[in-house]
Amino acid sequence: MNEPLVLLPGMMCDHRLFEHQVASLGEEREVIVMNIDGHDSMSALAADVLENAPEKFALGGLSMGGILAMEVFRQAPERITRLALMDTNPRAELDEVKEGRKQHLVRTANGEMLDVMQEVMIPKYVHRDIPRPDIEKLCLEMAANLGDTCFINQSLALRDRPDQQDTLRTVTVPTLILMGEDDQLCPRDRHDTMKSLIPHADFIIIPFAGHLPTLEKPEATTRVLHAWLNA
Repeated sequence: MNEPLVLLPGMMCDHRLFEHQVASLGEEREVIVMNIDGHDSMSALAADVLENAPEKFALGGLSMGGILAMEVFRQAPERITRLALMDTNPRAELDEVKEGRKQHLVRTANGEMLDVMQEVMIPKYVHRDIPRPDIEKLCLEMAANLGDTCFINQSLALRDRPDQQDTLRTVTVPTLILMGEDDQLCPRDRHDTMKSLIPHADFIIIPFAGHLPTLEKPEATTRVLHAWLNA
């Protein structure tokens, strides 16, 4: 049996973000999608992942899950056999983003979390020229299921996250950098930075996808992940 694969979803997403990948890749290995909602810091979230993960495992994360994957690798590089960073960002949060997040937290405290998701975040999840109301509906459902406390914890963890560029310079395991061609939240320059820090990494852009290629182009994304796992 091949090494197990641990997948970390993006903000306010659950196992459904990787449904196609779990079904396909799970035919040849154990695939575990972990919740990342129990703490308000990347350090504590990573420690929780490591406590519940197999001793050795391939690790993939999308968006916030990719940011968390970098912290998991920083804490325990000897346990990670492969690394996939999808539609994500190695940098600390910018001050202007922190200001916007402050307003999101205020609105959440007033019972408006789903409005924030629907008005501010979800419209940027998919390719801007390819409407996907089905994916937007699923994202709102996932957010509703995870709830306000998860939104607050994840917002604080993202706001206060460390820069991980030095961590990426130490990566020597087989690495995949993947993004949708029209990622509005984690644009191309973030991925170019990661590629420069991990020169041996494969960098793949998924056409006709935005921030969530696992849902927008599931077959193409799964093929790329399969190749990374079997290289």
